[in-house]
Amino acid sequence: MKKSLYLLALLVLLGVSAFAQKKSKKDYLVTIATSQGNIRLVLFEDTPKHRENFLKLVKDKFYDGTTFHRVINDFMIQGGDPNSKDEDPNNDGAGGPQATIPAEILPHHKHIYGALAAARMGDQMNPKRESSGSQFYLVENHEGVPFLDNQYTVYGQVIDGLSIIDKIAELPKDYRDRPTQDLKMTVTAKKMSKKKITKLYGYRYE
Repeated sequence: MKKSLYLLALLVLLGVSAFAQKKSKKDYLVTIATSQGNIRLVLFEDTPKHRENFLKLVKDKFYDGTTFHRVINDFMIQGGDPNSKDEDPNNDGAGGPQATIPAEILPHHKHIYGALAAARMGDQMNPKRESSGSQFYLVENHEGVPFLDNQYTVYGQVIDGLSIIDKIAELPKDYRDRPTQDLKMTVTAKKMSKKKITKLYGYRYE
């Protein structure tokens, strides 16, 4: 009986392992389309809560029509606030789903050039460092911003269109770091083989 149970457990584990291997052969290529050009990125598999949330918002077309509402040259560009769709620029940065995402801060995901990370409230109001339900930022500093490492969840990486991030960061802006003209985005996700992503964009999966 014990032998049979052991064999059954082993078969289940082998089945799960085979499924995981099969599943990992494909990934989602995310494209952020703007008037300045397209930014393409991948989402990390070891930050599953952020990955799932982002893909759901993309599928629901949540980000379409939102803007990059905060841009700081040599630092980052921030977007994903549904308030940026309305006519009032003063409420940009204060919106998004009420539900937050539990932090998935991993030491090997750094704030390098092109990193995708989740915005969040400060530590005093948010000691668990939970992420905004929708707002995100892309690191524009070519040297990275290591002082943010281990404080915000990094959950993806730009693999094409880094120069577009630079162009956006250099746009004219007001005293709030908001571009003086709306820079709207449309975000899509397309599933394709990891081999094709590597071939097209040179991104290497670990």
